[in-house]
Amino acid sequence: MVKVIASQIRKGNVVEIDNQLLVVLKAESFFPGKGTPTTQIDMRRLSDGVKTVQRYRTTEQVERAFIETKPYTYLYEDAHGFAFMNMESYEQVSVPADVIGDQSVYLAESMECQISLYNGVPVAIELPARVVLEVTETEPVTKGQTASSSYKPATLSNGQRTTVPPHISAGTRVVVMTEDGSYVERAKD
Repeated sequence: MVKVIASQIRKGNVVEIDNQLLVVLKAESFFPGKGTPTTQIDMRRLSDGVKTVQRYRTTEQVERAFIETKPYTYLYEDAHGFAFMNMESYEQVSVPADVIGDQSVYLAESMECQISLYNGVPVAIELPARVVLEVTETEPVTKGQTASSSYKPATLSNGQRTTVPPHISAGTRVVVMTEDGSYVERAKD
């Protein structure tokens, strides 16, 4: 464990409070004109997923857990969770579904992800920021619809729904953000 001041805590860090591990979802520092500067930290407890918010003076000490982050390649999903393999050591790790959360729909075979481990146990996962998916279904272009800001709904090959520009049709491969599923651009392949 390493003690750091509260203002140095960032999103994705893992801290230990009262012998509980918590992952930081958001950390925001407030510097009022008068009074003590504070840092508000939104966290999720790793053991049961309960979210909490703590407020510290920016100079208070917080125990930051040592987390090891390594690249792993996604293999498959089974009853125990999602299986990943470290391509250097061929060590396999099973990541529970609650650690991955809603982002599991973007996992594809052989996708490289960054997995954070605490004492060999997966506590967080970072998927690539963008993935390429195929549009399986979308509405036809409405004649005269030329406004560039008018997007239409579309269904992607992983079953997710998003909005795409009017020129995108079914069968087109597009790039989407894994964070929120939003359309970025047409795939360049």
